[in-house]
Amino acid sequence: MAISNTGQIGKPGGLSLAKFRLPAEARIFAVLLGVAAIFEILGWFLVGQSFLANKERLLVMILQVSVIGIIAVGVTQIIIMGGIDLSSGSVVALTAMVSASLAQTSEFGRAVFPSLTDLPMVVPLVCGLLVGLACGLLNGFVIAKTAIPPFIATLGVMVTARGVAKWYTEGEPISMLSDSYAEIGSGITPVLIFLGVAALFHIVLSYTRYGKYTYAIGANRSAARVSGINVNKHLVVVYAVAGLLSGLAGVVTSARAVSGQAGMGMMYELDAIAAAVIGGTSLNGGLGKITGTVIGVLILGVVTSGFTFLRIDAYYQEIVKGVIIVVAVVADQYRQRNRRS
Repeated sequence: MAISNTGQIGKPGGLSLAKFRLPAEARIFAVLLGVAAIFEILGWFLVGQSFLANKERLLVMILQVSVIGIIAVGVTQIIIMGGIDLSSGSVVALTAMVSASLAQTSEFGRAVFPSLTDLPMVVPLVCGLLVGLACGLLNGFVIAKTAIPPFIATLGVMVTARGVAKWYTEGEPISMLSDSYAEIGSGITPVLIFLGVAALFHIVLSYTRYGKYTYAIGANRSAARVSGINVNKHLVVVYAVAGLLSGLAGVVTSARAVSGQAGMGMMYELDAIAAAVIGGTSLNGGLGKITGTVIGVLILGVVTSGFTFLRIDAYYQEIVKGVIIVVAVVADQYRQRNRRS
């Protein structure tokens, strides 16, 4: 039985090998199940407990990664478009500080803005979103107008936003936030926000012109421009959306902690990029899905929660996370070579 140079088996009808492959999301989900199974087995051997049977542990795990998931939805769109965003963690810190400063109660004698206490919850929420949106627009305009690499542009915004967050209150944390604001981060609300955001942008990327333009630019920017797409305008829009989602993540973070701190969001941008890449989003652009990113977020959550469950030191988590990222990128490069061949 011969195999032709087109990759087809020499049978009647020429069935392609690719036809028998599982969808990308199914393969990533299989990895999630495999990682969870490993921790389940290790749990019985090393701790004498079940990893998966504890509902509270699973809920805490999902809560811990929900903020990363919100950021990752925006980062996924940027990577699909062929860009990168290193500023999202710092944007989380800045929006957390700004929104928390507007959510303080009058009971606190040292409020950041004494005349702006006891405001309705919608005020700090909207202001936090606007700060995130402004940072995203700044990223987009700098990249579109100067044509400098997204890595450099977003690195500059990352450093600047973190600096502004520290300057905002001279490094002092912001506390005594209103109960209505704290409800944004209470219970399973962050998880619901994450799932809602993921569902919304899955639909947007799959069925709207916005999604088609995003994939087209990532696949071939020159061809997209020739076909009539305003590449620079769409680039600004996608970075603005990502900034808006980072702002939302900052609001959720400060509401969940019931405080604002300039150190919030540290390394969140790398976790978000890792979740997108693990979920099958190609760093070469033009390929990726929000559903895959959601699974990637869960894989990171399982790894973090599993190491904590096994009482393994935190620095091993970072080592394993780095290995997972490298493996995911190598797998992506392998897929790309197969597609080209």
